[in-house]
This record gives sequence, C-alpha cells and structure tokens, in this order.
Amino acid sequence: MAAASAREKQTAALKRMLNFNAPPLNTSLSEPVWKVLIYDRFGQDIISPLLSVKELRDMGITLHLLLHSDRDPIPDVPAVYFVMPTEENIDRICQDLRNQLYEAYYLNFISAISRSKLEDIASAALAATAVTQVNKVYDQYLNFITLEDDMFILCHQNKELISYHAINRTDIQDTDMEAIMDTIVDSLFCFFVTLGAVPIIRCPRGNAAEVVAVKLDKKLRENLRDARNSLFTADNTAGQFSFQRPLFVLVDRNLDMATPLHHTWTYQALVHDVLDFHLNRVALEEGPGPDPSPSGARPKRKNRKTYDLTAADRFWQKHKGSPFPEVAEAVQEELDTYRAQEDEVKRLKCIMGLEGEDDGAISMLSDNTAKLTSAMSSLPELLEKKRLIDLHTNVATAVLDHIKSRKLDVYFEYEEKLMSKSTLDKSLLDIISDPDAGTPEDKMRLFLIFFITALQPPTESDLEQYSKALTDAGCDLSPLNYVKQWKAFTKMATPANYGNSGVKPLGLFSRVMNSGSQFVMEGVKNLVLKQHNLPVTRILDNLMEMKSHPETDDYRYFDPKMLRGSESSIPRNKNPFQEAIVFVVGGGNYVEYQNLVDYSKSKQGKKVVYGCSELFNASQFIKQLSQLGQK
Repeated sequence: MAAASAREKQTAALKRMLNFNAPPLNTSLSEPVWKVLIYDRFGQDIISPLLSVKELRDMGITLHLLLHSDRDPIPDVPAVYFVMPTEENIDRICQDLRNQLYEAYYLNFISAISRSKLEDIASAALAATAVTQVNKVYDQYLNFITLEDDMFILCHQNKELISYHAINRTDIQDTDMEAIMDTIVDSLFCFFVTLGAVPIIRCPRGNAAEVVAVKLDKKLRENLRDARNSLFTADNTAGQFSFQRPLFVLVDRNLDMATPLHHTWTYQALVHDVLDFHLNRVALEEGPGPDPSPSGARPKRKNRKTYDLTAADRFWQKHKGSPFPEVAEAVQEELDTYRAQEDEVKRLKCIMGLEGEDDGAISMLSDNTAKLTSAMSSLPELLEKKRLIDLHTNVATAVLDHIKSRKLDVYFEYEEKLMSKSTLDKSLLDIISDPDAGTPEDKMRLFLIFFITALQPPTESDLEQYSKALTDAGCDLSPLNYVKQWKAFTKMATPANYGNSGVKPLGLFSRVMNSGSQFVMEGVKNLVLKQHNLPVTRILDNLMEMKSHPETDDYRYFDPKMLRGSESSIPRNKNPFQEAIVFVVGGGNYVEYQNLVDYSKSKQGKKVVYGCSELFNASQFIKQLSQLGQK
C-alpha cells in the first residue's frame, strides 16, 4: 500500500477530532451527534481547504463559529474547539466556561499547549464549576495547511511574521530570528507527526535552512528519546509507510531568487500570479457592465465572486499544470460537449416537472429521490459538469485578459530565454520602454530576472540607462536596491543554473481556435514548454538519487533516529530515496511546485511533496523585496 498523503492524513485527523477524537463510524444508519465547532482563524485556514461545509454537516457540525465572535449560549450542545494555544484564545475559552455556553467542551489545540496554560484552563473550569464538562483536551499537532496531496504551507494568518522579509531584514535581533525559526520548526514537527514518519534531513550550510534543520533534528530526537510520550510510536506509523523513510530537503529562498519573479505559463501558476488566489479559492471581480453610471451617481460596485478549485474538480486536477493555451482549448471542448448534452438536461428537467427550478435546488434533491429514475441520477451530474465548465470559463477568461493586456506571453518567453542563456531576439530596453508591454511591476520583474541570472553584472553606465528606463516606465527601484545588495553578498561565482529550458512557439493561436470559441486568442503566442529542472528540483534530484554534485556534496546530513547527532555531510544511507519532501524557508510558489510535480511524474514510483513557509506570487514577493530595499 502506498503511503497515504499528508492531505489524507490531515483530513482523517480532523474527522477524528470532529468525532470527539474517536475514529468516525462508517454506519450510515446512526445519526451523527449534533455539535458546534469553534475555531480561530488558524483553525479555519487549516479546515477550509480540506472539508466543505457539506462534509462538516454530515459529521454533525450544525454551526461553525469563530472563537472571538459574539456567540450565544447553546446549553444542550457539545462544542469542539480547534484553536491555537495563544494567551487570548485561552482567556476566551475560560470566559466561555464561566458563561456556561455549552453542554460539554472538547478542547483541541492546533499546536502543543504549555503546562502553564493548561493550568489556567483548569483553574477557570474549577472556578466555574465546569470541570465535569471539559471532556477532553488534546494536542492535535496539525499546525500546517495542506493545499494539495503533494503541497503544504505553514500558515496563512500572520504569515508576515515568518516571511522572506522577516528572515532577511538587516536589523533583525537574534531573539526575533530565534522566534521565527522556532515557529517554522513547530509547524514542520506537526507535519511529520501527522505524516507519522521520521525523515532523514539534508540542508545547505550557512543560512536559515540550516538553522531550521538543526532545530528540527533536535526536536524530533528529543521526542523519539522520550519513550513514554513519543509521538512516533510503532503503532502510530506501522503499515502506512514503505520500509524506507522519506528524505527531507530544506533549502533557502536565496538559493533561487529568479523563479518567484518569473512570469509563468501553466494554469494554476497563472491563476496565482494574476488573480486573487489563496487557500485554493480564487476571487474574481466581475465588471460593472458596459454602460457607465450616470454622472454624479456612485459607480456600480464590482461583484466579487469566489470559486473553490478543489481536488474534486476533475478539470482542475487534470489541467492545473498544463500550458495555458491547452487549457483554453480544453475548456472550449468541454463547453462543446456540454452543449451537445444541454437538450438532454432540458428533457430531464421536463420529465421531472422542474423546468423553472434553480439548479442548486435540484442537486439537493438527488440524495432523497435517487429512486425516481435514471433521469434523476444523471441530471445532478450534468449540472455539476456545467458548474465546473462555467467556473473554468470565467477563470480562464480572466487570466486571458491579463495575458493580452500585459503581453505576458512575451514576458514569459523572454524570461525563459534569459534563464536558459539562449540568444535574445530583442533588447531588454525595448520591452522596458514599450508602453504597451505590461505594468511597471512586470517590467521590474523582467529586469530583476535579467540582473539575477546575468553572468556578468551590467556595467555602471548600462545600469544607469536601465534604471532611467525603469523609472520612466513608472517602476519603483527599491527591489533592485535590495537585489544588488543580495547579489554582492552572495558573491556567487556562478548564478544558479536554470537548465536548458526554453519554449517552442507553435505559431500564433489564430488557427487553433475556431471562430465559435469563447477565447479570442489572436496575437497570443502558442508556447509549449520543454521539460527542465529549476534549481530546487535539481538539488532534490541530486539528493534523492544520491548523485555526487558540487552543488549538494556539502549538504549536511541529519538522522534524528541516530543516538548521537553527527557533524557530517556523508549520508549513511546509500540507496536512492523513493519519497521526498522539499521545503523552502522564506517562501515558495506554484512555478516551483509544478516543476517538482513534472519531475516526479517523469520518475517511476517516486513521490515528492513541496512545502514552503508561505506561498507568495511575484507581486507579493516584489513588495517584500522593495521593503527590504528601502532600508
């Protein structure tokens, strides 16, 4: 049996918790116990990508409320709490006990609670004579967010506390740095407890990744030594893992600064780059319509619509890693197939006398009246298909608008050439000075990639000329100030190698799309990606396959299961790994994630998981660089 993914394990742990920490029963006969779920923002972010409201309801959750909202007492219902063990959360729980809000309290802490805070709760329960109602207190060790089967981030709330900017500030105090590292280690520890595996840790020397590795090794080691309380007991992990332990590679964002700025061409990464997409939910602004509001009237507010892009969405799962042109074609094909079935939908609605009914109402019916006919069973399925097609039509159209208005295909192609050191067909200055090509931020991203990947830094006079062009184009130069310092500081003899990437243009789109298409792609280049490994993927490949390579030979090796920590770079284990987790301290992005996914698809039987301290898109990253450059 293949190892269950972190997403499956985290979901199973949440379901167990919602069932009062007992394994959920699979009997459909018994009604679930009705209960309320009380979470804080951290808990909300962990649950929302994994369990839908419907799934919560199926598990007996009638209400889910934020801990710090005004909540009315519901005296005859048990409450399951899922919160971080912070001072203010503990105070609020004590207040709930005093106010006797619920019948019973099941307290679950996302991360381990300290002894002293537990005592605070105990004394509050005593004072409120509610001791018998506090049924269970659990440490869940779930302080991380899984977004995909093979991707996780540490947090979404307060992520600025562990951001690239926070770690790389020049004026940072040692105590602050220590706190940031401890926060990261606490989450990674939770991740491995949930996975039920003790990894072998590899990391480069001399940066934040090394600090995290040393601390994580110590924390895992201490837990394994403490036989009574170890979270990695045999019964906990048996049967879930292949015999081999996973490899855990920690790298620092500074290893590759170009990729997070890169304009991208695959669907998921584009959605993250140009739209508002976080925790698997994308928000689109729908235009107010063509007619301008009468003068003096308030302009109509744009509607914001949110869509969840989930594991259940087959189109998304299949195409999130595809180049955008393929996605547009696929959406169009789905649309055509659906149109062919539309008459069928009308016929089915007619049979059931539901002509004027709302689609949502019909899909609710399906559970109770599946006995009606096959007509009934195929209707909800068709309507669900229609919902997904509409969703992707809207999302893809929004992405396409950005590609066309900002000439993102031009940027993507040019940056790929810069990164793979191929010959350039036009000068960088031309793109920077072209008023129609992209936003000032797009130009800045392009220039930074040029600056980071250049073998020879541009001469002073050239730099002057570029800076002037950038300023004229409306760019803020502070990110460049920081990248200059960064480059001087890293003094890398050779910039990171991006492999012989490159793109093959397949001509323009005009001929691909027929005139009936929703997507007017004229003038957008039909680019196809060649498979190549980004720096993070290349490092992983060296370490996973045990290849000797100057880039990684010096990486430290930790095995928390060994009695004494060893100061070595020499791996004890000489066999290639089947499973690996790569974690980027300082933030990651979907471009790297996609590159790792493609890599593991090309390797038979290998599993790779990508994690990062936060997930940012290029504009969020540029903001952090510019804050660092303003010092």
